[in-house]
Amino acid sequence: MSSPKVFVLSSVAGGGKSTLIQLIRQKHPEIAFSISCTTRERRQGETEGLSYYFLSKEEFEEGIKSGRFLEWARVHDHYYGTPFKFVEDCLSSGKSVIMDLDVQGAASLRQKLGEKAVSIFILPPNEKEWENRLRGRGTDSEEEIQKRIRNGKAELARKEEFDFILVNDTLEKALSKLESILFQI
Repeated sequence: MSSPKVFVLSSVAGGGKSTLIQLIRQKHPEIAFSISCTTRERRQGETEGLSYYFLSKEEFEEGIKSGRFLEWARVHDHYYGTPFKFVEDCLSSGKSVIMDLDVQGAASLRQKLGEKAVSIFILPPNEKEWENRLRGRGTDSEEEIQKRIRNGKAELARKEEFDFILVNDTLEKALSKLESILFQI
């Protein structure tokens, strides 16, 4: 990497971006991970300050008013946002950042950061596998799964807006492709 970048990974829910980010972080701890803030409920196994910063709706809206977020969006009926200061501090100190954002957040970030942002859309191999992944999580109700599928179809329609499209068919191949993107830029 020649100069520090912000690598934005987006996908449909169940596309595999969280798994890929986790593996990249294990192999390349020199790339900082931007932990988002959210108003959604904490899922089993998630940790405050590692998975997300869990905020109340009122706390999040106060953050919007005070300019605390580099980008924010309302997705699946909850707020999500990227703390501005963390990303700014990383880039100033020469560290690249990887983040997990929805398509709205990715578009907003690309607009604000220009060439410093590299956007990557993680595509599930096919619709059947995508739905199997959503169901296999065991974390969402059927109603929530159907909402994620509806929203995901709209997100898939925006994949061409991204700098790179990476098909997550097998984890090893997807990880190798992601590494080549991160280290060739």
